[in-house]
Amino acid sequence: MQQGDAARQALAEEARQRSSRRDLARTPGFEQVSPEVGALDVDAFDDLLAEDADAALALLARLTGAVDERLRRLARRLAARVVLDVARRGPARTGGVGRQRLQPADRAEGDLDLDASLEALALARATRSRPALEDLAVRSWSRPATALALVVDRSGSMGGDRLATAALAAACCALRAGDDVSVLAFGRDVLVLEAQDEARPAEAVVDELLQLRGVGTTDLAAALREAAAQLARSRASRRAVLLVSDCRATAGEDPVRAASALEELSILAPEGDSAEAEALAAATGARWTALRGPADVPAAMYRLLDR
Repeated sequence: MQQGDAARQALAEEARQRSSRRDLARTPGFEQVSPEVGALDVDAFDDLLAEDADAALALLARLTGAVDERLRRLARRLAARVVLDVARRGPARTGGVGRQRLQPADRAEGDLDLDASLEALALARATRSRPALEDLAVRSWSRPATALALVVDRSGSMGGDRLATAALAAACCALRAGDDVSVLAFGRDVLVLEAQDEARPAEAVVDELLQLRGVGTTDLAAALREAAAQLARSRASRRAVLLVSDCRATAGEDPVRAASALEELSILAPEGDSAEAEALAAATGARWTALRGPADVPAAMYRLLDR
């Protein structure tokens, strides 16, 4: 496991792998979005995003690794904004099962509870005065605090769609759980990009995930154990792991034991390559869903985490 400066150094090493314009030209929409060296046409990108969000997000993720320094800088700046915008436009991000609570009316909004407020109402009627808010009671819905640990598979080649998926998942987690989030990227080892007790701007974490370029083997069990260790630092009543992976472990121990030890596990697997994810979910009681593309992340997280 690497975190802090060690994790940043590992990312810097991976980020040295760049894509030339010739390589990028194979990506749909590239010539319209970047018609010349150093150029990024935001209007053309917005048109592509409206037409095909998956293609646009994958292209933008690839542009963040361009050899062209100016294009790379512009793409990274745009990506931080676009990814968060797409995450915000997703389904409602309230997690956990709601419960009604009886609270003073001056501290919460809700429906007036007549039984609990009867004495105050009767006194106000008798004295022909308005009841004080603190003497009235309302029933309001509250939800348990949720802590999330995002675990991103960085094995193999991190193409544009996988990078965009990871970045969008991180943005959604930040919007759902605020500062009570950890973000891990794993292959043969685990990089802690954000610790559970470390509040980092979502834009910074998104930018770092877009620097991933992939490694060979996959130690899924180690990643899940580290996710459990991160969540143990949280005081939230609900602690959930969100795993973005095909769940094909090629190193380390069998991940079933580590997955079974988690309080809650949800898996986002790529459509068409989800057999191992489905098997892990069946063996451990985890929830899982297949992703058609990066733009499906907000809705997929809603299906998994909101019950």
